[in-house]
Amino acid sequence: MKKPILVLVLTFLFTFNCYSQIVFEDGYFIDPTNKKTNCLIENLDWKNTPLNFRYKLPGSEEIITADLKAIKEFAITGESKYIRTTVKIDRSSKFITEMSAEKDPVYKDETLLLKVLIEGKASLYMYDEGSLTRFFYKINDNEIKQLVYKSYLVNDNSSIAKNNYFREQLFIDLKCENILQREYENLNYDRRSLLKLFIKYNKCSDTNFTEFEKKEKKDLFNLNVRPRLNNSTLSISSSTIDFYNFKFDPKTSFGIGLEAEFILPFNKNKWSLIIEPTYQYYKAEKTKETTALQGGEATAKADYKSIELPIGFRHYFFLKNDSKIFINASYLIDFALNSKIEFVRKDGSQLSSLDIKSGSTIALGVGGKIHDKYSIEFRYLIGRNIRKENIYIDSSYATASLILGYSFF
Repeated sequence: MKKPILVLVLTFLFTFNCYSQIVFEDGYFIDPTNKKTNCLIENLDWKNTPLNFRYKLPGSEEIITADLKAIKEFAITGESKYIRTTVKIDRSSKFITEMSAEKDPVYKDETLLLKVLIEGKASLYMYDEGSLTRFFYKINDNEIKQLVYKSYLVNDNSSIAKNNYFREQLFIDLKCENILQREYENLNYDRRSLLKLFIKYNKCSDTNFTEFEKKEKKDLFNLNVRPRLNNSTLSISSSTIDFYNFKFDPKTSFGIGLEAEFILPFNKNKWSLIIEPTYQYYKAEKTKETTALQGGEATAKADYKSIELPIGFRHYFFLKNDSKIFINASYLIDFALNSKIEFVRKDGSQLSSLDIKSGSTIALGVGGKIHDKYSIEFRYLIGRNIRKENIYIDSSYATASLILGYSFF
């Protein structure tokens, strides 16, 4: 049963990636001959430095892919800007297994696409390539230089030290009476800290500057209460004990979860991390004939309560009218609460009792959200073993859920 569900979800993902709304926004690009072309550029809110972008010319619906190796500059109006330039870059690793014992940066001339964060008397740029993030700066029309920050090994490679020369660079080149010395000394090598300093310097210098970072990031955290209707199935089997072989009838029950959703600040807020503690229960009874017992009949009584903890990712597809569709996949850990399956004879005497100690599983969901407040989701939990510590007894507990949601934060 797992394979058809996975195929269904993958098909859904592919379909919506093909047909979900594509956002093209006003922008331009400049080619190596300095020719500027106004166009509509697909805004993917890139986390890493892009390798290409797609655009449409005015009055045309044809989508063209631009090779960034042939682009000097491109921008999405009022939001982002990238320039291609040759700089000296140090690519020293921050991972200890690849870290050098050399304190000074090892530069190499490379032609890179830099993201413009601040453009003014003091300009700030960023290059992001997977685990490598480097910041660059320029004063007036001088050359673009890397802000130096490097981790290196000391004490016979037994500990790590930091080369924070970028603080001294900025203290020398971005000196202003409104910036205290401790602000340079305590400066962190990250986008937010550097942006704050460059904005303060440009304001202090009383010069015009442009900030290409977004001014507003809303709904970066959502807290949702999510009641649900569950339809669950349970089966248990053993190759050695016949009266352990039961397939219970599907049961409908109610559950409730509290979902914390953290919107990831890239790709137009289409991705989020979700964590949702959820209470669920299942109660069922089944009687069957068996030749293994005198009297020929055994009854199994399942009483299963637990706190489920799915942790996963969600992807949104934005539609019109403030609506969106989403899919999500989570790794679910289950914590059983005083749960067991009892087996009794026809006369009511107990045959056996099995404590439930549940394993983990995968949860797959698809749903929609309106006005960032109300949501509905169909979720399927792939069958999990509720007797994970007993290799002689196999079991499967699967659930299909209809979940309603309300975001109050």
